[in-house]
Amino acid sequence: MKQVIHRKLSKNFLRSSLIILLAFTTVLSAQEGDPAKGKSLFNANCAACHQLDKKMTGPALRNVEQRLSNDEGLDRDWIHAWVRNSSGVIKSGDAYANKVYNEYGGAAMTAFPQLSDEDINNILAYTAEEKSAPAQNAAVAVTANSGSGSSSGVSNEIILGALAVLFILLALGLYLVNKTLRRFAVAQDIELPETAKRTPLWKAFVQNQFLMIVVAIFFLLSSAYFVYGYLSQVGVDQGYQPVQPIHFSHKIHAGDNGIDCKYCHSSARVSKTSGIPSLNVCMNCHKSIYEYNGETSPEYSKEFYDGEIQKLYAAAGWSDADQKYTGESKPVKWVRIHNLPDFAYFNHSQHVTVAGVECQTCHGPVEEMEVVYQHAPLTMGWCINCHRETNVSVKDNAYYEKIHEELSKKYGVDELTAAQMGGLECGKCHY
Repeated sequence: MKQVIHRKLSKNFLRSSLIILLAFTTVLSAQEGDPAKGKSLFNANCAACHQLDKKMTGPALRNVEQRLSNDEGLDRDWIHAWVRNSSGVIKSGDAYANKVYNEYGGAAMTAFPQLSDEDINNILAYTAEEKSAPAQNAAVAVTANSGSGSSSGVSNEIILGALAVLFILLALGLYLVNKTLRRFAVAQDIELPETAKRTPLWKAFVQNQFLMIVVAIFFLLSSAYFVYGYLSQVGVDQGYQPVQPIHFSHKIHAGDNGIDCKYCHSSARVSKTSGIPSLNVCMNCHKSIYEYNGETSPEYSKEFYDGEIQKLYAAAGWSDADQKYTGESKPVKWVRIHNLPDFAYFNHSQHVTVAGVECQTCHGPVEEMEVVYQHAPLTMGWCINCHRETNVSVKDNAYYEKIHEELSKKYGVDELTAAQMGGLECGKCHY
């Protein structure tokens, strides 16, 4: 009887142990979290104030759960309470919460009551991942390719140089052979036939009056053509590409990251000029983006881009270590690229807001430019051609209804170009 009872107790114990073990395993697996989901949640909720490996508005969060457990004896429940209501934890008198609050100048952390335990666990799983080694920069490959290209270029130069030397030696050999044969003929009293004297070609050409007149006319016309072409390029800076004091890649910002041109050049919507963005506009993003992450295709190395960001910090007076402004700012002497003469009037808002002209129409594919250059000639003829070819959008615009109706009858067309609406009048652009 005792053996039967012992067997039943053993079975019940094993069954209970198995159930507890499974439950414990389930809890652990639930607590581990999904790093991929955690990354999305981190970027959406935490990245504005936190980085994984660098102190910003808030502390660095790499292995935050392990550090809090080892250094402060705080568990995951404390983290859940802090994330959902940090102010409540501070008011409760929690020592570490008040320490962090005072350390960061009394800046309260935003509460996230909408995040579930699973969401927070996923974020913690993301922060617990080991830091990955930086990817190989594409510039290294570019450098390697350029190196191989230069080596092939050197070999081609060697071949061309050898052929040039061979040609010179051949010409020298023929000259020496000719000279030797002539000496031999003189020594053997061999008379060499004298060549008949001919009128030199240049002399015959000069003596022909018709050819001289044709050449004179040709040179006059050619000179006039080149002088006209040269004078037409005075003041035309198409292709101008200056080096700026701080390197700004439109390819990365407008192209890879898809930042709208009018976010930085906001005055293009409402004023005559597009404006130069203040450094505060740059710092809206670069307070958090303190290094190049290597996710786009760069033209330069990561060290180069990181150095340019440091130049921005120095100009804006931003201390990256202290995460605050020092007050010691300095102006950036940007070099102007697009410049119209003072007697030419151009209004950005009229073209961008009223006409709906895209920035690329005049400035070219800036989203592909690592260094911006003047894409269009910006000459009067170029502007006039645009006015002749561009139809004015009058849809849902009561201002243009009467004008459009009358001018449509005058020109016999359904759509009107800017030229037909007075876009070629001198006073439109010259005042």
